[in-house]
Amino acid sequence: MQHITILAPPTCLATSISLPLEILNAANEQVRTRNRKQPRLQIEIVSQQLGPVVTAGGLSIVATATPDMIEQTDLVIIPSLWRNPVNNLKKHRWIIPWLQRQAKQQSLICAVGTSSYFLAEAGLLDNQPATTHWYYCDQFAQRYPQVELKRQYLITQADRIYCVGSVNSIADLMVHFIQQRYGQAIARQVEGQFSPEIRRPFADHAYAEEASSPHQDETIIEAQEWLQRNYRDNIHLSELAATLDLSPRTFNRRFKQAVGTTASDYLQNQRLDNARELLRTSNLSIQEVASASGYQDSSYFCGRFKKAMGQTPLAYRKSVRGKLFKVI
Repeated sequence: MQHITILAPPTCLATSISLPLEILNAANEQVRTRNRKQPRLQIEIVSQQLGPVVTAGGLSIVATATPDMIEQTDLVIIPSLWRNPVNNLKKHRWIIPWLQRQAKQQSLICAVGTSSYFLAEAGLLDNQPATTHWYYCDQFAQRYPQVELKRQYLITQADRIYCVGSVNSIADLMVHFIQQRYGQAIARQVEGQFSPEIRRPFADHAYAEEASSPHQDETIIEAQEWLQRNYRDNIHLSELAATLDLSPRTFNRRFKQAVGTTASDYLQNQRLDNARELLRTSNLSIQEVASASGYQDSSYFCGRFKKAMGQTPLAYRKSVRGKLFKVI
């Protein structure tokens, strides 16, 4: 995911361009601080003409390329557009054949809000799950009966095509992409920089087709599900491997090959995710949060948490609760 193309038709919502752009750049810079050989992201803003594009809020964004200048790209982001999406389809027909070409070339495509209409119009969502801005769900369902509209989901995935129902949820999807590309540690650092109080894990509110599961190793899927249920306990991974009739070495090799991370790191991520949720939503002490997340030593927990999040559990709790209103 090195080359990124963001479409910028007039009357698009600037935040659905600037927010993913800033999040992806932040991740890339985090990686570059660790490895200067990591190349910078190549980002193109595409519109029908080069030069400034006036967005719905009156801000101008400079288009650096036209559609015919982009032959292949890794990720396409289509921003949400203001007002009736059917009218926008008529104004920006050029987007549809261009999206069809990119889909054939296996680009990741992400549509924000009402821009899912372009994907549906291009036939890319036929018999696939999708979502759109809540206000236009009825119109979308009537216009595209062949699409499996998932009204209750803010994010849907169908192989390499994603739909996002709101601008805020594009942040969640970008963090998901960052985790896939750069790993959990970078994803969490970037997440901490961008509104950690509203972040929700991708899996919590995304609809993904079963066929798009990242791996098909049923034994490792069983191990993942067991870890998700039992992460609070004192776990010995060698014992888990034995219950699966695998040697520790084979288990570790297959787990990393299937999941992309070690079983030990996967377990830590489960525990830290639970700790973050408790810090956000409960008044438990740090020691109680640690214990409820599978850590018997609160000092060790604090060290792991700070390494992953870049701040202590107490500092994290203060940051995510910083937007509570005082009731008079």
